[in-house]
Amino acid sequence: MKHLRILDYVDEVARARSIRKAAEHLNVTASAVNRRIADLEEELGAILFERQPRGVRLTAAGEVFVNYLRKQGGEAERMKSQIEDLKGLRRGTVRIACSQALALDFLPRAIADFRKVHSKVEFDVKVVDHEYAMAALSAFEVDLVLVFRPPFLANFQPLMTLEQNLIAVMTRTHPLAKMAKVRLRDCANYPVALAERSIGGRQLLEEAMARTGLKFNVAAESNSFELLRGLVLHANLVSFQIAIGAMPQGNKLGLVAKEIDGRDMPTAKLVFGQLRERNLPVATAVFAEHINKRLKALIKPS
Repeated sequence: MKHLRILDYVDEVARARSIRKAAEHLNVTASAVNRRIADLEEELGAILFERQPRGVRLTAAGEVFVNYLRKQGGEAERMKSQIEDLKGLRRGTVRIACSQALALDFLPRAIADFRKVHSKVEFDVKVVDHEYAMAALSAFEVDLVLVFRPPFLANFQPLMTLEQNLIAVMTRTHPLAKMAKVRLRDCANYPVALAERSIGGRQLLEEAMARTGLKFNVAAESNSFELLRGLVLHANLVSFQIAIGAMPQGNKLGLVAKEIDGRDMPTAKLVFGQLRERNLPVATAVFAEHINKRLKALIKPS
């Protein structure tokens, strides 16, 4: 689809804010990108980029055009996916953003099982905080999100929600590991490793701390759940995350998850969704159904 190449040029320049950097990423010359954009601007009768000494910036017309082409890009991907289906294939790329709690076990397992049936489908997964995930969805950088406590987005359509408890994570030799259920005041007696404040679970914990007046002995903070698990393992710290991100019982690392008493910590929603009225590419729509089924299987009978 060669006629779409110029749209790729515009989109990449808008993201990179530099014709030179966009050209490097596209593996073409900067002069070729600049020439094609100039031709498009002449055809449209509007300047899309304001050329500056250190890069470019979208004009108002450029903002409108880029928003339009990103919407059309999603439709083009859906069309190509449907054509592949007509050829008896199930090709396509599923673009999804997820919270870090889903990156260790739930989403990799879901993708692995899906590809056993649809081996030609590829995945582009962004592991980010909930604010970034919703921004990526709004900018058409991803088609699906699976995030904890997503911020409000007017044209967001939830496909599935799942109530999640916050849990405490520790080694099996930690004193708290002997308890069936822990209170926050129990955790406050030991050094903890916390996710940074942009993470939904940390925000939920901060709200509980403000309500109860508790203060933690914070030994470390990080935006990486992998690092937090490492600190739990090697520094014998206590950390926190949502239940779906807990490692399976009897895992080789020797980590255990303990439910936090509901009197201290309310549940909050893990949300799976897309933009409202967005026609998903076929492979993405089929994967969305796959995720819905797996999330429904986690709902505990009332």
